[in-house]
Amino acid sequence: MWKVEKKVISNLTKCYSIAPLEYQGKKHFMVAAEKIDRCILFDQDGNEEDTIWSEPGGVMSMVQVPGRDGQFLATHKFYSPNDSKEAKIVIVTPIGKGNWEVRTLVNLPHVHRFDIVERNGVHYLIACALKSGHEYKDDWSMPGKVYAAVLPEDLSSYNEDNQLELKVIKEDMLKNHGYYRVRENDMDTSVISADCGVFQFIPPEEKDGEWEIRKLLETAASDAVLIDLDEDGEKELAVLSPFHGNQISIYKKNNGVFEKVYEYEKPAEFTHAIYGGDLCGQPVVVIGHRKAERDLIVFAYNKETKQYESEVIDHDCGPANVAHYVKNGKDIIISANRETDEVAMYTISK
Repeated sequence: MWKVEKKVISNLTKCYSIAPLEYQGKKHFMVAAEKIDRCILFDQDGNEEDTIWSEPGGVMSMVQVPGRDGQFLATHKFYSPNDSKEAKIVIVTPIGKGNWEVRTLVNLPHVHRFDIVERNGVHYLIACALKSGHEYKDDWSMPGKVYAAVLPEDLSSYNEDNQLELKVIKEDMLKNHGYYRVRENDMDTSVISADCGVFQFIPPEEKDGEWEIRKLLETAASDAVLIDLDEDGEKELAVLSPFHGNQISIYKKNNGVFEKVYEYEKPAEFTHAIYGGDLCGQPVVVIGHRKAERDLIVFAYNKETKQYESEVIDHDCGPANVAHYVKNGKDIIISANRETDEVAMYTISK
């Protein structure tokens, strides 16, 4: 059984995106809203330190620029799949308290997830557009794409009139929703989920090289993560499916092919939040869903029973995204509980 202590640290309308940020020699985290509302900077104790912006919001992803104090990239103006034509990636730079400069890096309609990944000392921007356009509500006739570029060391010259040039590295990604960074073989890789399956994108070996794209699974998926839950030396694939769907499954490799070995015993409507990593020294997947029971659930492997097990750690909260860190030996989960407008801090022990 997991012991959980919950504290609501802020109320933020439709809170959605969470990201760590190193700033002024200290570790922080940020939480931003899906709709028009604030982006808040917190210290690791959950105290509010600054408002980074009040609008426009529409934030799906935020990622610190490597080696830059407090500077990060964020999506702006992705308010929903049906209201994301003006979405862009922006560069955010701290000038002083209450003063954060926001400049355009690239206008990218429908950009949902993006990340900065590293291989052999080179940083790459990888960006996933949920769709390529739409003419009416719930129009999915124009599949999304995955874009990439080498991320320049200095971003000071980029703005609305001088944008970073991106290259399409994969087309035809219908409902291109899921993203998770997975570190393997001393490099970052990107696990990307769409209606056409789950893929692992490997950055180029050399700066101007090609990306390698591996298809891990044919199943339509909303999100996925690779993690070695049973600690046998090979990662399982935890999958939320289909797009904003209600299935939580774990796949294990058999003769090089991922096969389903576990499925959560009941529907988890509108699965969304996902974290894969250690929790109190044990590899776990933490998943939240946004409709019906709106639970936050921990999945782990029991070595004694040789079974995957689940435990609900919060109910009726509706998490959109979750993040994990350890402070003073304590495991912390931060959850953007979108459906209840609460930013929650869970201190977890066993």
